[in-house]
Amino acid sequence: MANFKELLVWQKSIDFVTDVYGITGSFPKDEMYGLISQIRRASVSIPSNIAEGNSRRSKPDYLQFLKIARGSCAEVETQLIISRNLNYLNEQDHQKLNQGIVEISKMLNGLINSLQ
Repeated sequence: MANFKELLVWQKSIDFVTDVYGITGSFPKDEMYGLISQIRRASVSIPSNIAEGNSRRSKPDYLQFLKIARGSCAEVETQLIISRNLNYLNEQDHQKLNQGIVEISKMLNGLINSLQ
């Protein structure tokens, strides 16, 4: 198994987290412990679970952590829709983040399928 830092899906998810932090910084301050926190934690969970699973060096463990990361992608995607519906995200930012999370999800699916 490659070192997690060499995985393109891990690198893209790190970039995604950086984008999430930048964009959610403009959300209303009363969402600090609501959507801002939820989106940030779920997005951070993605590269964290990829890294932890890879470091376990056991294929079943790795797959389980990749599936958790994939679940976090779905969580973020849902929270982005809610943020857009509440007008916390403009259409351009929503589209940028949504494209990123969809791409990461597809990459995770490919990695999971290649390991099964």
